[in-house]
Amino acid sequence: HTQAAAGVAGLIKTVMALRHGVLPRTLHADRLTQEVDWDSGNVHVLTEARPWPEVGRPRRAAVSAFGVSGTNAHVVVEQFPEADRASGDAQVAPVVPWVLTARSAIALRGQAQRLLASPAARELPYQETGLALASARTAHEHRAVVVGADRDELLAGLMSVAQGGTTAHTVTAATGTDDRPVLVFPGQGGQWVGMAVELLESSSVFAARFAECAAALDPLTGWSLLDVVCGVEGAAGFDRVDVVQPVLFAVMVSLAAVWESLGVVPAAVVG
Repeated sequence: HTQAAAGVAGLIKTVMALRHGVLPRTLHADRLTQEVDWDSGNVHVLTEARPWPEVGRPRRAAVSAFGVSGTNAHVVVEQFPEADRASGDAQVAPVVPWVLTARSAIALRGQAQRLLASPAARELPYQETGLALASARTAHEHRAVVVGADRDELLAGLMSVAQGGTTAHTVTAATGTDDRPVLVFPGQGGQWVGMAVELLESSSVFAARFAECAAALDPLTGWSLLDVVCGVEGAAGFDRVDVVQPVLFAVMVSLAAVWESLGVVPAAVVG
């Protein structure tokens, strides 16, 4: 018995059935009991897989888990709308990271080799693969990050990690005993007109925090943070120190909010 995990396998099976539109065959039910009248009612044991077509509404399924202790859990799962699948921030991301972790350098190369051989690397949308690797895996001491603008770049970087090499698109390192991140805000000199505009358009988290900064700073400065960043004609310029510093602050605070929304909670912020 899978104890605390009872029902999880059924939930995974159900999600896959919803995704692929297939009702899977019921396992280990080749001979049905004669104590049930299978010809009446609307309950069937599937002796073979069959298509699960859409009929004008989302596919839905229910999964029940009955624990040894008597605790019962029931969940209803609904098909994910395809339109929403293509409308996230990942669609506009210029580059996508694939994150690998392991307990040793050898194991890290093995992780890369297994990912290369898996259908996820070549068949699933590479943005979804990156999200799963970054958010659903345990972080171990040895880590590698492969970044790429498309699947070919990601696979090439992954091959390099699998072979123990490095490229311009890969970073491999081992963590210390304290793995909490520290965010460093840059000083004056790295700003340019149009910086952060792509994040404002693609990240709702960044845009919301930037709007909070603008609401607090605009009445004090007498000019618009958004106009400065977007290079609106007549807006204050980056040649003024009193403009650069508040804009850099707003951009960095908003970027920190994005990292935190992705699960990167800093131990400190400096700069």
